[in-house]
Amino acid sequence: MTNNDFKVLDSLEEMMELNKFVASKARPLPVIIMADTSGSMSIDGKIEALNQSIKDMISSFADESRLRAEIHLSIVTFGGEAATHLALTPAHQIEQIENFDARGRTPLGAACTLVKELIEDKESIPSRAYRPIIILASDGYPTDDYKNAFDALLNSERAQKATRFALSIGNDADTTLLESFGNDVEAPLLFAHNAAEIARFFRAVTMSVANHSKSQKPNEPMKLEFVNDDLADDDLDIPL
Repeated sequence: MTNNDFKVLDSLEEMMELNKFVASKARPLPVIIMADTSGSMSIDGKIEALNQSIKDMISSFADESRLRAEIHLSIVTFGGEAATHLALTPAHQIEQIENFDARGRTPLGAACTLVKELIEDKESIPSRAYRPIIILASDGYPTDDYKNAFDALLNSERAQKATRFALSIGNDADTTLLESFGNDVEAPLLFAHNAAEIARFFRAVTMSVANHSKSQKPNEPMKLEFVNDDLADDDLDIPL
């Protein structure tokens, strides 16, 4: 073997050690989207805005560094019935997801049960994971017997530690319920009155999670960060 061969071997070994270090260092950062996909979301471009926003979010998350935190994403929809649209998956492994279809009623309680089961599943979210981030977006009132499931989710140990945001879409959402879900003192409830504002909210979530994953303290509660874009601030009812 020549000296150059040894140098190549040394480089490969160093790279393998670095990869092991990165893999062992990165901890999951779970992000759970609870998305209202009931029939009323088909109005005024709301479901289209939600579909595009989620696709953009996945693309952005997939490009993020995994040195400190690895973003994992799950989507639970509630429209007609509650379903796990996307199981908790590392963002860089998500190739594509099916579009949401807006249909049926608004079974929020059933969605809460699915999310509670997910955050309590220590195989899906191990104890080494950073505190989860849960986002609830809805444009209407629950149509099932939601209260016990909603309270059970909020009172569960892991949900109490999670960072929770709520988005009220349009003028017919249950703002009292949504406000009780969010636990950001500065912005317990955010509002989107049109499709453009839905997109802006999810851009803020995407940017905030990305920055949070690279911060020195990813286990601290996350704050939403909004940036100026092509929307005039006067047209928005979302904190800046």
